[in-house]
Amino acid sequence: MAPRIELIVGLGNPGAKYEQTRHNVGFWFIDSLARNKGAKLRHEAKFHGELGKLDIDGEPVWLLKPSTFMNNSGQAVAALAQFYKIPPQHILVVHDELDIAPGALRLKEGGGHGGHNGLRDIAARMGSKEFVRLRIGIGHPGSSRDVTNYVLGKPSVDDRIGLDQAIDEALRNLPQILAGELQKAMNHLHSL
Repeated sequence: MAPRIELIVGLGNPGAKYEQTRHNVGFWFIDSLARNKGAKLRHEAKFHGELGKLDIDGEPVWLLKPSTFMNNSGQAVAALAQFYKIPPQHILVVHDELDIAPGALRLKEGGGHGGHNGLRDIAARMGSKEFVRLRIGIGHPGSSRDVTNYVLGKPSVDDRIGLDQAIDEALRNLPQILAGELQKAMNHLHSL
């Protein structure tokens, strides 16, 4: 059994220009979770992001959307984790994943950054790669030259529907993830 999750971080880029882009699927997850649980997110300058708090099964869980750009996501995560003394193993990072089909979900403990600049910065600033990741597939454009425009572009209508369904499915499995029952959640999410 993995440690209980105390902080959920959704990755994305701030501002209306990026709001509907594939790279912001982590923000979409946090927004859906906050909306479903009635949590309010508000900007907290000292944590470089929008912060909210939930009470799930009597345990506090922080929600964070960094207001830094993706490449500096670790600034917000490290500030909050250090202030509240949350170890990396108790952090869930929700992010877009190029190497997974649109709408597919993968849960992972630790590991490398796979070229994702947000993960790279979090690992560098936390001094650890041992955080949990919920990877939401956005698909790959086919050529590495097209990746930047692809992740910063809007998904097709069908892909957006698939991404929204994936977020809903991830939210249904969130109680297991938060409780540290990662293998149980993986068995379900990876079979979809």
